Amino acid sequence: MKKTLLFSILSLFFTVSYAQIDRTQQPKPGPAPKINLEEPNAFELNNGLKVMVVENHKLPRVSMQLTLDNPPIMEGNKAGVGSLTGSLLGNGSTSISKDDFNEEVDFLGARISFGSQSAFASSLSKYFPRILELMADAAINPNFTEEEFEKEKAKLITGLKTEENDVSAIANRAQLALAYGKEHPYGEITSEETVSNIALLDVQNFYSDYFVPANSYLVIIGDVEFNNVKDLVTKAFMPWIKATPPSFSYSKPVDAQYTQINFIDMPNAVQSEVAAQNIVNLKMKDDDYLSALVANQILGGGGEGRLFLNLREDKGYTYGSYSSIRDDKYEPVRFNAYAQVRNQVTDSSVVQILSEIDRIIKVPVTEEELKNTKAKYVGRFVMALERPQTIANYALNIEKEGLSKDFYKTYLERINAITIADVQNAAQKYFSTENARIVVTGKGSDVLENLEKVELNGKTLPVFYFDKNITKTEKPNYEATVAEGMTANSVLEKYIEAIGGKAKLMGVESYSLLAEAEMQGMKLDLEIKKTSKDQFMQDVKVMGNSMSKQVFDGDNGYMVMQGQRKDFGEDELKKAKEESAPFPELNLLGTDVTLEGIEVIDGKKAYKIKISDEKSSFYDIGTGLKVQDAVSVEVQGQQMNTTFNYADYKEVSGIKFPFLLIQAMGPQKFDYIVKEIKINEGVSDVDFE
Repeated sequence: MKKTLLFSILSLFFTVSYAQIDRTQQPKPGPAPKINLEEPNAFELNNGLKVMVVENHKLPRVSMQLTLDNPPIMEGNKAGVGSLTGSLLGNGSTSISKDDFNEEVDFLGARISFGSQSAFASSLSKYFPRILELMADAAINPNFTEEEFEKEKAKLITGLKTEENDVSAIANRAQLALAYGKEHPYGEITSEETVSNIALLDVQNFYSDYFVPANSYLVIIGDVEFNNVKDLVTKAFMPWIKATPPSFSYSKPVDAQYTQINFIDMPNAVQSEVAAQNIVNLKMKDDDYLSALVANQILGGGGEGRLFLNLREDKGYTYGSYSSIRDDKYEPVRFNAYAQVRNQVTDSSVVQILSEIDRIIKVPVTEEELKNTKAKYVGRFVMALERPQTIANYALNIEKEGLSKDFYKTYLERINAITIADVQNAAQKYFSTENARIVVTGKGSDVLENLEKVELNGKTLPVFYFDKNITKTEKPNYEATVAEGMTANSVLEKYIEAIGGKAKLMGVESYSLLAEAEMQGMKLDLEIKKTSKDQFMQDVKVMGNSMSKQVFDGDNGYMVMQGQRKDFGEDELKKAKEESAPFPELNLLGTDVTLEGIEVIDGKKAYKIKISDEKSSFYDIGTGLKVQDAVSVEVQGQQMNTTFNYADYKEVSGIKFPFLLIQAMGPQKFDYIVKEIKINEGVSDVDFE
């Protein structure tokens, strides 16, 4: 009886409980968890330096970050002085030479680096006192010497010269200069001319004016004790003389009066850089700051963003398309949506980017998009809390940006409270297609005809033209005509004569070439060997290890990629045969190659010779020298363009060879500097086995 009664009661309990749960409805999320952020210990020196210390004793390491929170600095006709100052800081101090300084830092297994408005150091905790002392000494008593200044100045000028043919670098320059104006710190252009204006005294003055403790923060994280840190920092940084950086005014950036395309012609571009941008006034302390971030994330914050899904996943125009929105307590900044796209779809990409911006402004986002985006931000925030750097970064932001003390404690709560209407309001406030400036950097001869037909809301967008220094200019002229009587054969003959003559070239039985380039700080070695028997070997090594090798013995060939060998197929053997001759132009004389016209390559007119459906070569009209090979191949269903530019010709055994080889494919670019060329020596049949 008791068992029956107990069973009946339990059955009734489960029935009632089940009836109270509607399993067709997704459970409502609970309240956002409370975030209890540990606040770092802090103190301030008399000179104004604010110090924050986050103790973390899990690992015996310490990191130090010095940040100078100054307003934007206008450098004017000496643009580049800040960069030079940053490169000269950290070269020892007035009390320790550069070599001794670097040797001691290396010996202790530490790192110290400087920028014009920052410094960073890290070390084992047992060496923390000495590394802090070295960083402070280098920051307060810099060792600015004329010798180091001239070295860094030469390096900066060399880098600027290299950038003149770098499409991405010119595109970035154009986007900034057109958004802010060249008379604004964010838009001014560093050039060889402005760097040449800089003297060592200018660096010393820049340092004295702007590397000062006012608005400066030192954040120390790791295996340290607060009281000990306070004593060490006070001793090391107290000599830093109290000073405030000078202030000056400049014009505020404004949007374009109407939506327009700004085009920068880069004849060597194998793809177009497209950016639709407008000016925004956004600060971290603004009430709609988080809503603006969420709107941007939905539009183009990653692989799930609308831009990415449209331009890459649906259309296949690009590897990726994204957007970004910036905040700045000092100045208006940019919102921009951007992509690197194939030349053939430049105009279509502009249309799709604008349509996605227009859609998020006019049409509310979906519940699913908002839910997924919130989940991303929550996940990132929670994961970030596991890192001790997070506590320091959050505390630093609260100080620098004037945020409320509970800004991060209520972060999740405010993210979860964002509505669809909040996202649309933020999009309408910060994104624009009515005053957008679409900056396109690319090969005008390939893209302008269609770009000039782009419409928005039924109106054709006007196109304005700018040179590489972002000065307004006339539309590029691509109507250059080939001189009467000039043929593909005569172009090839002129090239052969320009590099040494047919007799000289016919006397070459073999040659070998060694060149070097850099990839993300790593050295690339290129070795090429060719013979008159149509033998060919090319080997690219990274840090001494072969990354890609191609070998052709005149009849058969193969490729090795990361240790995996693949024998050449019929088509590959045919192409290898064509390219294996020491001077392929000799074999092209009298063939069916065609003279296609004249194009501008690196600012100079060049004859375009069509070698095949996949390859064209360009020869300078004036010198006759080859300046570029352009190759188009299909990779996974997409057409990929690669260019090889040739420059800095020098004579070896009476024959001119290019000593600068620039390879560009998609966003990647490698500048190979030739170190050695040997004629008729150092090559044998063994090299092609």
